[in-house]
Amino acid sequence: MSMASSRPPLWAVDLGRMAYRPAWELQHALVERRIAREIPDTLLLVEHAPVITLGRRADPANVLTSAEVLEDMGIDLIAVERGGDVTYHGPGQLIAYPILHLPGLRLGASDLMHTLEDAIADTLGGYGLHTNRREGVIGVWVGNNKIAALGVRIRRGVSFHGLALNVAPDMAHWDLIVPCGIRDGGVTSMALELGAAPPMTEVQRRLSGHLAARLGVRIEHQTLERLLAEPTKD
Repeated sequence: MSMASSRPPLWAVDLGRMAYRPAWELQHALVERRIAREIPDTLLLVEHAPVITLGRRADPANVLTSAEVLEDMGIDLIAVERGGDVTYHGPGQLIAYPILHLPGLRLGASDLMHTLEDAIADTLGGYGLHTNRREGVIGVWVGNNKIAALGVRIRRGVSFHGLALNVAPDMAHWDLIVPCGIRDGGVTSMALELGAAPPMTEVQRRLSGHLAARLGVRIEHQTLERLLAEPTKD
């Protein structure tokens, strides 16, 4: 029996398109349930309505317009507890929130970040995109342009927040911020690099599969209703 088959599966749950705040509240609820071991390790997959989030170390000056202008544009501005600086999320961007019990996977915080980066690189490599890292900077890059941003929080050994992979978002929205506080690099997407974006559902499944492989577990696609049902002790 392989190590992956002997471990509990990673549940992948597609939330579709959901506003940021409800997804944020859902993460908090699931973290508490994962701490209590009432749910297995879970990967939430979602697209958000336009939102700019500020991490714990964010410089407000990296938001280049006022809250009033953002409100007029229909873009929320929310301070959150993840690591990192200022980040944009919106339709056409694949968001993945891993709710993982890290000690059970024998991972530390740095291991988790590298695992997420590797899963993104594996996914993009399957589409023929060569990616790279930048020393001292979290994320995944195509040349000098960032294609995926990462930022997590860990509570009592359980991770939340996660990664954002640009599949085919509105790139003009990045003009509203200094992405992740980095001024010496641009931002790109799969659509820009490939000439056309692959289907979001396809990218979701590939990413979740690669992440499960990197974690040494099998993937199991489940519904939110099943996840929120009767507690299942792992």
